[in-house]
Amino acid sequence: MAEPDADFAAYFAGRASSVRRLAYALCGDWHTADDLVQVTFIKLYPRWRRVQGMKVDAYVRRILVNTYLSHVRKHRREQVMADVPDRPVRTPDGHEDLGSALRQLPAQQRAVVVLRHLEDLSIAEVAELLQVAEGTVKSQSNRGITALRAAMSPAAPVRPRET
Repeated sequence: MAEPDADFAAYFAGRASSVRRLAYALCGDWHTADDLVQVTFIKLYPRWRRVQGMKVDAYVRRILVNTYLSHVRKHRREQVMADVPDRPVRTPDGHEDLGSALRQLPAQQRAVVVLRHLEDLSIAEVAELLQVAEGTVKSQSNRGITALRAAMSPAAPVRPRET
C-alpha cells in the first residue's frame, strides 16, 4: 500500500483539473476557481486517511460547493471586473453566453444547475451534497433552467447580476 501522502498527491494530480472546471462553472472566474480548489484540497488533506474508503469525489464536491457558497456569502457585494462594460456582453447572434447567464443565477441555484446538468449528478446526489430536500433540487433546477433559457434568448432583457 502506498504512503498516504503519495496517495493524496496522486489523487490531487489526477483530479485537480476537473475540480477546477467545476469550481469555474460555479463561480465564473478562473482566479476565484483556483482559490476555491486550493481551499478544497487544503480542507481535504487532514481528513485524507478517513476519506479514502469513502466516495472521495463526492466528498471533494461537497467541500468545494460548501466553500463556494461560503465565499459567496462573504463577498456578496463584491464584483471584480477587468474592464467595466458599457453594455452587457452578448454573442454576435444576440444571445448571452452561458457563463454570463449562469453568473446571473443566485448562488445555490447555480450550484444545483451546475451539479445536476454539468456534473450529471442525480437529484438524490445533489440533494445529499447540498443537504437540501430533493424537492428543493427539482424546483431550483427548474427555475435555474427557465432563467437560463430566458437569458439566452435573443430578445431577453438584461438583468443585473445577483449573487
